[in-house]
Amino acid sequence: MSVTLRHIEVFHAVMTTGSVTGAADMLKTSQPTVSRELARFEYLIQIKLFERIRGRLRPTAHALQLFEEVQRAYFGLDRIVRTATSLRRFEQGQLSIVCLPVFSQSLLPQTCRLVAERFPDVGISITPQESPLLEEWLSAQRYDFGLTEIGHAPQATEATALVMLDEVCVLPDGHPLLRKTILSPGDFEGQPFVSLSATDSYRQQIDRIFRETGTTRRMVIDTHSAASICAMVREGIGLAIVNPLTALDYAHNGVHIRPFSVSIPFSVNIVRPIHRPPSRLVEIFESALIEQAKLIKKQIASLVSL
Repeated sequence: MSVTLRHIEVFHAVMTTGSVTGAADMLKTSQPTVSRELARFEYLIQIKLFERIRGRLRPTAHALQLFEEVQRAYFGLDRIVRTATSLRRFEQGQLSIVCLPVFSQSLLPQTCRLVAERFPDVGISITPQESPLLEEWLSAQRYDFGLTEIGHAPQATEATALVMLDEVCVLPDGHPLLRKTILSPGDFEGQPFVSLSATDSYRQQIDRIFRETGTTRRMVIDTHSAASICAMVREGIGLAIVNPLTALDYAHNGVHIRPFSVSIPFSVNIVRPIHRPPSRLVEIFESALIEQAKLIKKQIASLVSL
């Protein structure tokens, strides 16, 4: 027979409580069982651990040295249990997200706040990236999940639609077109216009709509960033058509939102790498994303119906 964890457990209990009776109470067993297991432990390791003086146990020097090692093991075990408990409660953990820059500025900050309030010790890493690198990194299983505008799933991933909205018109304070509840392409005739860059797919859709309706805008500025466009509109430089998430960030801050009569779909999709281990933390974050997406949809609906 060899030494077992039960022998160590009995020895630890006796040293901790100072008596066989106390050890039996701690281990919820009988005193004879504790005495038997303790004697067997001493026999197996060939070391006298206790002096028995007038019915009481006094640990020997060897017992004290051995107890130090046992304590270290118990401390390590406690750390393992605490870590497991923290992981179960998501008090620890790391979540990695890759997304288009627009989502790192809108949608994700509000969602991260919801998650951080519930799980303050969870670490969240957000990497903004443009397509096609974003999709390539997700296919390579480098991130827990991603947020994109594309509707199809890249290789080795699965995609789920989070929310579908339309691009919206943004106007500065005091603009005459604010009297209209919906803007049509003809309303932009001769108006100064702040646009996305020529290579942007939304820019190309918008240009095609105005070209097909024979509407001529005065193109004053183009930029890669929807946030930059809204800032330009706020300064009264021109009108624009941008994604609704960024427009919502600037609403009530010198920028007003109006729906566009022509639908230009703007979708937000969750993309999950299928070869990464499943994570309850990812599920929780996605639930918070869904909650936030519903709220944003209501906020935009209330603004464009004014």
